[in-house]
Order: sequence, then C-alpha cells, then structure tokens
Amino acid sequence: MDILFRLPDGTRYRERYRAPVDSKSGALRWGQDRERHLLQHGPEGPKKEVPTLEEFAPKFLESYAKADRHKPSGVASKETILRIHLLPVLGARKLDAISNAQVQRLKLHLENKAAKTVNNVLTVLNVMLKTAVEWDLINQLPCSIRLLPVARREAAFHDFGAYEKLLEAARSIDWRTYLIALLGGEGGMRVGEIVALEWADVDLERRQINIRHSDWRGELTTPKNGRGRFVAMTERLVSALRKHRHLRSSRVLCKDDGQPISRQGAWSRVRYAAEKAEVPTGVHILRHTFCSHLVMRGAAMRSVQELVGHQDLTMTQRYSHLSPSALVETVRLLETRPVDSERGDILETQNSRERKSKL
Repeated sequence: MDILFRLPDGTRYRERYRAPVDSKSGALRWGQDRERHLLQHGPEGPKKEVPTLEEFAPKFLESYAKADRHKPSGVASKETILRIHLLPVLGARKLDAISNAQVQRLKLHLENKAAKTVNNVLTVLNVMLKTAVEWDLINQLPCSIRLLPVARREAAFHDFGAYEKLLEAARSIDWRTYLIALLGGEGGMRVGEIVALEWADVDLERRQINIRHSDWRGELTTPKNGRGRFVAMTERLVSALRKHRHLRSSRVLCKDDGQPISRQGAWSRVRYAAEKAEVPTGVHILRHTFCSHLVMRGAAMRSVQELVGHQDLTMTQRYSHLSPSALVETVRLLETRPVDSERGDILETQNSRERKSKL
C-alpha cells in the first residue's frame, strides 16, 4: 500500500506498507483508514531507518551472540553462516523487506546442502529477525520461516570386535592415541572434552572423571549445552591413565614439550589408528560406540543420557533399536495366552457342576 498526500500544513507526505490483509478491496479500505488517521493525528514521527542484513550482521554478532556469552564455537558458527550463506543472498535486503519469497530463494540457493545445514542457516536468519523486532528496528517479522524435515539417521559405531582392533592399533602407535581411543570409546567424551581434560579432574581412586571443560581452538569453554558431568571409568581406562601419568602439563594429553594437543591433532591420531585397523574413521564414532555398547548390554536410556550429557532423551533414543529387549519383549507379548474372562470362568464352573450332578 502506497499512501501519498499533503498534510494540512502543505507538507508532502508518503508511507509505504505491506497491507495486513489479503484482498485488494480490504487493502484499499485499510489504506483509506490509515490516511484518515494521519490527517487527524499527524505522522507518528520520522520513519525508522531499517538496516540491511549486511549492516545488521556485525551488531547482531557483537551485541547478541557475544554479549549473551555464547560459546566461541557458537559465535564462529554464526559468523560462518552469515559470511558464506546469508550475506551473499540476502545481505543487500533491508530487514523488513525479507519476504517469504526471499526465504524460498535462499532455500533454493542451498539445495545441494544437507537438510540439517539448511536448517542451521534458517535458524540464524530467524533469530536475527526476532532480535531486530526486540530491539525495535522493525515492527514485526517480515516473513515466516519453515524448517526442512530432517531424516533420522542411525549413528555409526564400532562393533565389539572392530573396537578392540582399533584399540590394538592405537596402542601400537603411542600412548596418546591409545588414551584418546579409550576416553572416547569407554568414557563417551567429545573430542573437545578429551583434549581439554586435566589431571585435576581425574580421580583414579574413585575411578571417576569430572568433565568440566571443552577446548575450542585453544580456548577452554564449558562442555556442549553448558552442562558438566561425571563419568565412571572402566578398569582398562584407569590402568592406562595411571600408567601414563606425567608432570609435563596440567592436561592429560600433551606433546613432549608440554603443549596441549589440538582437536585436529586428536582427529589425525584416531584417523591413523582406524586406517591401520581397517575400521571406519572418525573421533565422534567413538562416542557413538560408547552409547551403542552400553545399550546393547542393557543399560537404561536415561543412564546413557546422563553419562554422555545429551540435553534431552531424544538424542539418546537413536540407539534404542540396539537394545536386546526393546522390541523383542514387546513382540513376545503376542505369544502369551490371554487370561479367560470372569464370565467364562463362571460358565465353566457351572458346566462342571452339571456333569458332577449327572454322575
């Protein structure tokens, strides 16, 4: 709706809106009502200068993500999404001009990306627009953002034999690689948590690890979801930590000169061990192995959730199909004979009495 007229003082005045109605006649009536309101009460003041997405991006990162103390990895992820995906497509658009059609164009631009990646991009855009509304930069959300459906994928893991092969290969490389494999496969730790682990958080007597930190590009942060946790250690993990305890650094894993091992360094070591053992590569697969082996041995889902630090049980339930009793016991219900009804018991008793009276 484009409203153009002269105010009583002779000033030329113009407003342009997206009318909040669908029909042409409804938009016309809304525009006429708005014009009458302006003539009676005057303009509400100078119109807001709405920034473009590119102009708003630095303020969003600084005054939203960093001000609210998002983890460095989260800030870096938003910076990457803005630089690679959002700014090239929508950077020149004013925030209140990002329409549903523009969102669909963005989805089309990301058609070769995984659905989860597309949803991450859309989520950042949605948060930016909601923040702009909260900061009174725009009056309302200019578009509706619908996420893509994401297919549930099974988490890859090492079976029992493959995991033992990986441990043997890791042990043959060096003690650091062996500890990384054990901390991931028998401690369920993420790679950032593994390289950030300090001796002060390892209680060999109680066989317990206190996971308080994660490493992001050399900076210590809290674990994912901001939740610390305790993990009990297996005898094999306790033995390995006791055997390879050192005084080079406060961190469990370090180089010969005491410098900490990076996340990339941990990935490289496990990849080399996996290739040597001829099993699938990856550090996070060790964490999946930890969860899978627990579930396959009958551990409760809630216990597994607490051990690995999942925010909700939905993440842990990806492993539910591995439980030996989860589905088998349910199907076996079909094999049990139904209990006779009370009516059947009465009839059967009455018939038996009749037979006895004839005798």
